[in-house]
Amino acid sequence: MKIEWIRAPFLLLALLLSDVFAAAQTSVAGSVYGAFNGATSGNGTQQSPANQAGGMIEVRHISNAILGFEATYSFNRADETYSKEIYPPTNSNCTGSCSPETQTLRVPANAHEITFDWTPSLHFANLRPFGVLGIGLLLNAPSGRPTLTLTGSSAALPDYVTAVNTNTSTKAVYVYGVGLDWGLLPHFGLRIQYRGNLYSAPNLSSLYSSTDSFAHTAEPMAGVYFNF
Repeated sequence: MKIEWIRAPFLLLALLLSDVFAAAQTSVAGSVYGAFNGATSGNGTQQSPANQAGGMIEVRHISNAILGFEATYSFNRADETYSKEIYPPTNSNCTGSCSPETQTLRVPANAHEITFDWTPSLHFANLRPFGVLGIGLLLNAPSGRPTLTLTGSSAALPDYVTAVNTNTSTKAVYVYGVGLDWGLLPHFGLRIQYRGNLYSAPNLSSLYSSTDSFAHTAEPMAGVYFNF
């Protein structure tokens, strides 16, 4: 009897480890997210990406707690706003001491992102917490007519729209994150995760140079997955 009591904790530990390190799975998932961006500055320019909604598709294979990999594709609107102070101002009516003007360029754009990620995970009952660490490409493509606005202290300064050349920007993106799979049925469940993207700020117009600063996008997301 005493030997059985000594063996019991080791048997329980073995059962737990077999559940944690086993249960390989291949899954496809779809999620929706919010893309929340921070402003950057550099080269005399202030760059402010818009906060937008998006969607992501994942194909993931997990062999064990260490060996897990996925490929993802995501899409969201990614309008960029560039602003710069202009002095002396362009207003020809200005004489003597004048306040600087602020020139603001808004470029409608779409963001396409493809990543390949390492996804270590654990498995307990119907829960699987996981991590995300990866790299990929972020393509920002202008999708409409840019708007150039000029503002200043003088009432004579108008707002106007003019033709501005735009560029498509392709940057490397570095991804990190954490999440949780919650199995509801044998092959179906909910996936909740947070992903952070780090990349160099895109330059979408020949009118401005990029800030050349590292930008960060926070993406809280929720979706569903299906196991094979």
